[in-house]
Amino acid sequence: MWRSLYRWLLRRPPTTEPGGEVFSYVGVVRPILIAFIVLSAVEIPIFDLILRHTLPWPSVRQVVLALGIWGLLWMIGLFASLRVHPHVAGAAGLRVRSGFNVDFLVPWAAIATAGARYRSLPSSRSVQVEHDESGAILHVGAAKQTSVDLVLREPLKVGLRQGVSEPVREIRIYADDPSALVARVRRHLPTPAH
Repeated sequence: MWRSLYRWLLRRPPTTEPGGEVFSYVGVVRPILIAFIVLSAVEIPIFDLILRHTLPWPSVRQVVLALGIWGLLWMIGLFASLRVHPHVAGAAGLRVRSGFNVDFLVPWAAIATAGARYRSLPSSRSVQVEHDESGAILHVGAAKQTSVDLVLREPLKVGLRQGVSEPVREIRIYADDPSALVARVRRHLPTPAH
């Protein structure tokens, strides 16, 4: 998170891959995160003022102040991680990301079809695996939703933070502009023979 904050403050590009195109997924959570950041920034001096007049121990006030500032920086770092780690469509495939927690590559040859479709997720966890009669589906969502479906040619294992996933037959991700991402993916898919 701190590395993401550093990269964001220095305005480092989200990708250095030549020809790579970035696709953001932060739009759906931006209002919520900004509201939390603003409220935390307002809360710190107010809470400090209250403690200054109610507690006789300055060391307690300083600890609480330090924790408040650390929490504010942590939330800004979380927002920065979503900004500096977008999905990237490059020469080798689609790099699926979610902040600093998720980062794996889906090769173009592994994708059978791509489509834009908004779906709600049952949980607020950003990474979820669902099972149905045809196999496992990996969801990499934002704000309990996905917007792009990638159906794979054959089950694929991907690297996640907690280890390699079970083989998944479909990957569903969130993108702010799902139509543009789907159009970019489809440019790499083989055209069907007529």
